[in-house]
Amino acid sequence: MRLKHFNIDPGAQIFLACSDTSRLRILNLILTNGEMCITDLEQILEFTQTKTSRHLLYLKNSGILTSRKINQWAFYQIKDEVFDLVKQLLQWVSRDAVMQQDQQVFINMYINRELSLNKLKMKPLTVP
Repeated sequence: MRLKHFNIDPGAQIFLACSDTSRLRILNLILTNGEMCITDLEQILEFTQTKTSRHLLYLKNSGILTSRKINQWAFYQIKDEVFDLVKQLLQWVSRDAVMQQDQQVFINMYINRELSLNKLKMKPLTVP
């Protein structure tokens, strides 16, 4: 779904939400990788849980993000209605060295997580 009509008030909210470096880093990771868990964002960005939650709540209240819960985990993604606008806003920012380093940390974490899962599948746990 695309943003067909742009109203000034919701538009201002989106631009205000994108005026913070931390929120831009969060949005760039979610835009690049799709849905992301808050705990992954904390580790990648080296933020506290409080700081991460505060920024995610701000982005959610601005109408940019939506979330879903699975057990105790919350997963965030960009709303379909504003996806194209956010993608265009972040297009030039994503080339920044900090943004690229964030993405590399995510890739390394993902690879390590996959390796750990494969090791668990290959070696069954033994009960003493």
